[in-house]
Formats: sequence, C-alpha cells, structure tokens
Amino acid sequence: MSNLTLYLLLWPSLAGILILMLKDQSAKRAAFGAALVEFFLAILAMVQYEPNAYRQFTFDHTWIQNFGINFSIGMDGISLLLVFLTTFLVPLIILSSFPHSYKNPNVFYALILFMQTGLIGVFTSFDAFLFYFFWEVALIPIYFIAGIWGGDRRIAVTFKFFLYTIIGSLFMLVGFVYLYFQTPGTHTSDINAFYQLNLSATDQSWIFWFLFIAFAIKMPVFPFHTWQPDTYTESPTQATMLLSGIMLKMGIYGVIRWLLPVVPKGVSQWDTLVIVLAIIGIVYGAIIAIRQSDLKRLIAFSSISHVGLIAAGIFTLTEHGMQGGIIQMLSHGVNVVGLFFIIDIIFRRTQTRDIANLGGITQTTPALSIFFLILVLGTVALPLTNGFVGEFLLLSGVYQFNSWMGAIAGLTIILGAVYMLRMFQKVMFGEQNSITATFRDLTGLEKAVLIPLVVMVFWIGLHPNTFMSLTEPTVGHLLGIINR
Repeated sequence: MSNLTLYLLLWPSLAGILILMLKDQSAKRAAFGAALVEFFLAILAMVQYEPNAYRQFTFDHTWIQNFGINFSIGMDGISLLLVFLTTFLVPLIILSSFPHSYKNPNVFYALILFMQTGLIGVFTSFDAFLFYFFWEVALIPIYFIAGIWGGDRRIAVTFKFFLYTIIGSLFMLVGFVYLYFQTPGTHTSDINAFYQLNLSATDQSWIFWFLFIAFAIKMPVFPFHTWQPDTYTESPTQATMLLSGIMLKMGIYGVIRWLLPVVPKGVSQWDTLVIVLAIIGIVYGAIIAIRQSDLKRLIAFSSISHVGLIAAGIFTLTEHGMQGGIIQMLSHGVNVVGLFFIIDIIFRRTQTRDIANLGGITQTTPALSIFFLILVLGTVALPLTNGFVGEFLLLSGVYQFNSWMGAIAGLTIILGAVYMLRMFQKVMFGEQNSITATFRDLTGLEKAVLIPLVVMVFWIGLHPNTFMSLTEPTVGHLLGIINR
C-alpha cells in the first residue's frame, strides 16, 4: 500500500467530520472505533516497513507549484515510531474518557481526531511549509479542547499556552522562509534542499535560534516551560494526555528532523548552552516536582525533567544520545499517559488530587496498586522497564559529551526516584481516611486502558530492539548529514 501515509493522514479527519454529525454519547464509541482503524493502519505500516535510511509509503503531489511547495509525505524509521506512538495512545486516550460525560461529545471527540491528523502530518511531512501547516493544525483542536472543557482557570491558562506556541511558530516560519530563499534556482521548501544548503556560520547561528525557540517551547525546555504546568493542570485529563504523551514530541522531532541537519554549524556554536539549559531543566523540574502537593502538577514538572534529559542527549550529536532520545520519546509517552489516567481515576473516586488528603488506597485496590507501581518504576528507569533503556543511552551520550554534565544529568535517576516513590508511598500506603475508606478497585474499562500501557512498559524494556532497529538507519543517515 504505497499510499499508506496518506490514508493515515486523512482517515482521522474524515472520521472526525462524520462524528460531528452524531448527537449523543455514541460519538465516543465511533471515535474509539475510528482510532482503532488508524492503529491498524500504523501496524500495517510497521509490518511492511523495511528498515533503511530512506522514506517509504511516500506521497508527493504539487501543492503550490509557482512557489515550489509540495504535499510531500512519507515515513522513515523515526516518523514511523512516532506515528506508532500516536496511533497507539489516541484510542487509549479516547477509551479513558468513557467514564466522563462531556457536553457536546461529538465536538469533543471530533477535535481529538482532528488533532491526530495534525500530529500525523507533523511526523510525516518532508516539506518545510507543509510541516509548518500541520504544526499549526495540531495546535487548534487542543486549544479548543482545553479552553472549552478545562478547569476554572482554563481561559487565561489556555490563552497563555496559545500565545507561547503561536509566537514560537512565527519564529520558525521566519527561519523557514529565509531557508526557502537560499535554495538555488527555482526555490523549494523540500527538506533535502534544506539539508544541502551551505550557509555561513553566522546565518546558521541566528536561524538556529529561530527554529530552536519554536521547538523548545513545544517540548518544553527550560526556560521556555512556564506555560506547561498550568496548562497540564487545568486541561481535561484527555487533553493533558494528548499534550504530554504526544504533542511535546513534536518539538523533539522538530529538533531531530529540521534543526540539527539543517544548521549544523549553528548547532556546534550553541550545543553546549542548550545542554546546560536542558540539565538545569532536569534538576529544576525534579526539585519542583518534589515540592508539589497536587498529583497532576507533580507529573507536569516531572515531565519537564524527563524532557530536559532527552534534549541534552539529542544535542550531544552521538548515536547513543540520538537513539536514547527517540526511544525515550516512546517510553515517556506510554508512562505519562498511564500516570495521568491513574490520577484521573483517583480524582474521580475522591474528588481530590492533594497528596495530603490521600493514603491507604492500596488496602482495597490490588489491581490499581500493581498497575500504578509498574508505571512508577518505568518512570524511574528500573532495569527491564521501558524507562531504563532510554535513560541509559541518554546519560551515556551526555557523559561522552562531557563527564561533569553527565554526572549532573544523572541526578535525574536519584531525584526521579525521590518524587515518584514518595508520591506513591503517600498516596497508596498508610492509613485509610474518610476520603479513601470506600475507594474501589479498577473497573474492566480502566483495566482495558492500563493493560496495553503496562505491556508496552515491559516490551520496550525487554525487547528495545523491536523499535530501535527501525530508527537506527535513519539516525545514522542524519548524523552523517550533521557531521559532513
């Protein structure tokens, strides 16, 4: 199926349009079914994919002929892995929403599917302006999901998030326009033309910052992170899952695909500064997470810490750092979606996310306790879980770059264990109170969400080569371009 990427791109939007016509709670079931079809298409792509450095399942069509802009999509190993992550998580995110009753459910679920189109478009675009188009498309649905169905402070918080990301996007657009006009002859925005540019170190230096700011805001990397904790906290759980599990990977992917190979001289000038900022984010996010009493904010700050390590590893420009960053994107998406879902379960049963008000839950919830503990251990990188593989490779890459930086970045393991295990202990152990005395264990639907996530925790931890073999040729190809 040579047009498999096109089907993956169009199906969620088509399904979303059809779901808009539904007027009752059947919208959630239709959305879940549509998301499963999308996941099946992604599995089909993984089965047919031949691991090499070249794009497969390509679709190229002239979009704006006079300006050399093409509708150019396809998948290499990195794209395929992120498409898999997206299509794996979206049906679970939709299924996790079934206990909720949202006003205008047809609009809510259609927006999730429209956002999936934007995400797939970002991960499969090989034309700069097409990439920018889908980058903006992915933002619009999540803005409305968070702004309409979020908490009491949703308007102010969502506006701040929107403002941050739009400003960052404009920086990226300026950088792309400049690169477009540097292509020889008939100008083009094809990614290979950008890779072949031989710009001066001065030009690459300022273009680096225009692109990096856009990607750093989306990830987010310290100090571009200030929109994130409030947005994660005030958004409905499904929006938080989409933001943390998938959308922040857009920024990391943008760095790997559109920043490092396009302006390698700019990267060589600023990589040390970026790694320092990332390491500051690792320690800062972890320390603030330790001090949090709200479960959702704790996971939000822990995400800043984990993403800081991914950014540091990628900017070492080593194979370990790059491969570690890519596999950690997959692992982080699995773990963070599972943790936010468990927090949602706790909140629905107790109407609180305050750690001080909880305790003793494990006495009546053997299934929840096991699933929760597995996700916590994956997050703190216990060997044989998914978090270990990525963190080991990332720390190895940072240590190769600079041993002192590697030692400081290694604090993520210690500090992560502190805030995650402390949180688990206070929430799950101890004496029951009036809030947790009647806490009931997982329902069948909740297990249906958590079981696939836990399977992935062990699958990635025990058989990481299932995924790393897909990305290895592409990583080698990109490092060759960067170091040429």
